[in-house]
Amino acid sequence: MDTQDLLSILRMRFEKHKTRHPNLNWEEVLKKLEASPDKLSSLQKMEETGGEPDVVDFDKKTGEYIFFDCSPESPKERRSWCYDKEALDKRKENKPKDNVMDVAKSIGIEILSEADYRFLQTLGEFDQKTSSWLQTPENIRKLGGAIFGDFRYGTVFIYHNGADSYYAARGFRGKLRI
Repeated sequence: MDTQDLLSILRMRFEKHKTRHPNLNWEEVLKKLEASPDKLSSLQKMEETGGEPDVVDFDKKTGEYIFFDCSPESPKERRSWCYDKEALDKRKENKPKDNVMDVAKSIGIEILSEADYRFLQTLGEFDQKTSSWLQTPENIRKLGGAIFGDFRYGTVFIYHNGADSYYAARGFRGKLRI
């Protein structure tokens, strides 16, 4: 996919989901995107791994647009991984091929925090069949755990699991500031 294809996809998504960004203007977003080729590369990786990135906010303090993965379910090409390298290294058997923290870094994005995830859920209903790893507070991570969220029964749930666990229906969602 070349840059023009990506920009076309992002524009169509922007126009289709105006409720995610009612006060934002595509032409302003486009100017920022065209001035940020490294960030476009990250958006392209988000798109290629099934994230369906869309702009969800504008930070007036920094002048940055904020993109989240807005795919209905956790991005398909980012599932079945444990939380971080430490968790991956601790697994003795049936190791997954990677971990979400390293993959997010390689894409150039952050995984969503619990607050980000709750905000995302105000924009639609996401992860009704899947779940997404979330940035885990250090005190939980030190004890071997990690948190994830999903949306069931009309409610956002935040749960915990061992950081070394992985499931076919659990991936992660990213955030990118441009």
